Amino acid sequence: MDYSLLFIVLFLVGFGMVMVFSSSSYEANLELGDSTSYLRQQLFASILGLVAMIVVSNIPYHFWERFAMLAYVGSIVLILLIIPFGHTSGGATRWLYIAGVSLQVAEVAKLGMIVFLANLICKMGKGIQSNKGFMIVLALAGVVAALIYLITNNLSSAIIVMAIAILMLFVSCPDYKRFFMMGFIVLVLAAAMIFYVVQSAEAHVDDLDFRGARILAWLDPEAYASDTGFQTLQALYAIGSGGVLGKGLGQSMQKRGFLPEAQNDMIFSIICEELGLFGGIAVIVMFLLLIWRLMIIANNAPDLYGALLVVGVMGHIAVQVILNIAVVTNTIPNTGISLPFISYGGSSVMFLLIEIGLVLSVAKGIRLKDL
Repeated sequence: MDYSLLFIVLFLVGFGMVMVFSSSSYEANLELGDSTSYLRQQLFASILGLVAMIVVSNIPYHFWERFAMLAYVGSIVLILLIIPFGHTSGGATRWLYIAGVSLQVAEVAKLGMIVFLANLICKMGKGIQSNKGFMIVLALAGVVAALIYLITNNLSSAIIVMAIAILMLFVSCPDYKRFFMMGFIVLVLAAAMIFYVVQSAEAHVDDLDFRGARILAWLDPEAYASDTGFQTLQALYAIGSGGVLGKGLGQSMQKRGFLPEAQNDMIFSIICEELGLFGGIAVIVMFLLLIWRLMIIANNAPDLYGALLVVGVMGHIAVQVILNIAVVTNTIPNTGISLPFISYGGSSVMFLLIEIGLVLSVAKGIRLKDL
C-alpha cells in the first residue's frame, strides 16, 4: 500500500467533509431544517467510495483490461439515458436516479475513459504515433465529450474528458509538435470567441447565450453584479475578506445566503475566507503533493498500461483543480466545476476514490528497488 498517497487522499476527504459542513450548515438549516443534511450525504458517499477504493486497490489492475470496451459503451449509454430518464437540479439535467441514489453520469464517463483509453493506446502500440492512430483516439474521446456537452450541457466535464485523452496521448507520443499546434488552435479559437462576444455586446446583440454572458461577466464582473457576475463577485469578496489567517472556521459571512453553491463549486472561496490565504495555499500544496505522488507512481509503474491508468487519474484531478481555482479567482469564465475530494457531491468523491483505488493497485506492482 502506498501510504503517502493514501494519507494525502484521506486528509483531503476529511478536510472536505469539515468544509462541506461549515459552508452548508446555514443553508441546510434554513431550507431543510437540518444543518447536517449535506454533511451526512457527503459522509455516506465518502464511506462508499473508501470501501470501493479498498476493493479496487486489491484487484490486479490488468483485470480491468477486459472491461475496457464495456466502460466506453457503458459511458455512452448512461449519457444517452439522461434524455428519457434524466433528473433536473439547479436548472441542469445531469443525473440519473438508480435504486434511489443520484448518479452524475459525467463522473462515470471520466473513469470509463481512463480505463478505455489506457487499454486502447496499449493495443495500438506504435500505431498511436501515426496521424491516423492519434486522430482515432481523439475522435473516440471527442464522441463522449460531445455527448456530455450536448445532452447534459456540462462544458467543464467535456473539457476534462478531452484533457484526459490529450494527456494520455502526450505521454505516449514523442512528437510534441501536434500538441503545440493543438494548443495554438485552442488559444486562437478562445480569443476569437471572446472577441465575438465582446463585439456582439458592443453592438447590443441580445441573442447571446448564457456562456456568452459568463464571458462578459468574467471580463467585467462589477458591470453584471446583479446577474451573471454575482456569484463571481461574492466569491472574490469572500477571498478578499479572509486576509492572511482568515476569520476562523465556521465564521464565513458569504455562506449565509450571499454566495450561491458555497458548498459546491465555490467552496475554495469559503476556505480562503475562513482559513485565509494560509488555508488556501495549504490546500493547493496538498494537491501538488498528490500530483507529485501520482507522477512518481506513473514513472515507476510496471508497464505502460499501469502508467497510463495513473496518468489518466492524474490528468483528471489536476485539470479539475486548476479549473475550479481559476473559476473561483475569476482567472477564467465561470464553468461550474467542483474541487476534487472537497466540494459537496456524492458521485464526484465516490468515483475519484475509485480512481485512487486503481492507482493504489498499480503502486502495489512496483518493486521497492524501483523507487
